[in-house]
Amino acid sequence: MVGIILASHGEFAEGIHQSGSMIFGEQANVKPCILKPSEGPQDIRKKMEDAIASFDQQDEILFLVDLWGGTPFNQASALKDGHENWAIVTGLNLPMLIEAYASRMSMDTAHEIAMHIAKTAKEGVRIQPEDLEPVEEEKEQSAAPVMQQAIPEGTVLGDGHIKYVLARIDTRLLHGQVATTWTKSTNPDRIIVVSDNVAHDELRKNMIIQAAPPGVKAHVVPIDKMIAVAKDPRFGATKALLLFETPQDALKAIQGGVDVKTLNVGSMAHSQGKVAVTKALAFDKDDVKTMREIEKLGVKFDVRKVPADSPENMDAILKKAEAELG
Repeated sequence: MVGIILASHGEFAEGIHQSGSMIFGEQANVKPCILKPSEGPQDIRKKMEDAIASFDQQDEILFLVDLWGGTPFNQASALKDGHENWAIVTGLNLPMLIEAYASRMSMDTAHEIAMHIAKTAKEGVRIQPEDLEPVEEEKEQSAAPVMQQAIPEGTVLGDGHIKYVLARIDTRLLHGQVATTWTKSTNPDRIIVVSDNVAHDELRKNMIIQAAPPGVKAHVVPIDKMIAVAKDPRFGATKALLLFETPQDALKAIQGGVDVKTLNVGSMAHSQGKVAVTKALAFDKDDVKTMREIEKLGVKFDVRKVPADSPENMDAILKKAEAELG
């Protein structure tokens, strides 16, 4: 696995390392190295050398650095000299780091990852309102209008059955862990939030659509609409990541014909009347009853916040909730 050094002026590298762990989970062979105001070039160089020595292997090292030409970059560049397989990318931001973590799952060299993450890092710089985004003239001039035509009713695409790459219960719906880690590991072309409440809340609906990661469309639909889509053969070529706000919404969709085989359970927020069984999951009696009903339908549970986590046992979690609720 490619080793990653995060290097910065001040504590930025440590902070972004913590942020990356919150979203993607703890990562092996990753070390932050910071240059404090009272330190000099040799201090951060020594930190980098010690970090690299602690990795499982030193053949493939990727430096993610805050600023081109600064002391952390200069020392990384000096260390890189003589190591043809090592690489440096500057302009470190969180999208870059998350993409680097995800890329290590399928890419074996620092050079591959370095080339791949640059585009994601640039796409992570966005402006709201969107009309303030700078227009790239060449793309603007060469882009021809594309007419989107409705697919005739009755058309069968693929095998006529929508593909669910992930179905997840998450109170927060579309957030960093979903937009980065789960999207990268499941590769959907659409993220569909299935919720009657959110579908009728224009503010939340617009926020979710805007939070979609690059290259993936986000939709918010009522449960009945999702049931209809699940039965429509025109969506046979679709790879969908479904997000449910509550287990009750998931149960209604599954009972209606949304063919979910495995349900990922990532987050169920605590509120009045619920008991916190784990750091991420809180239940009331109706939640427990609903999960048991989903289980009776033959659906398996995958209890993980992020792909790197080890799955927890849902039966044990529900039994603990039942005991605490009385």
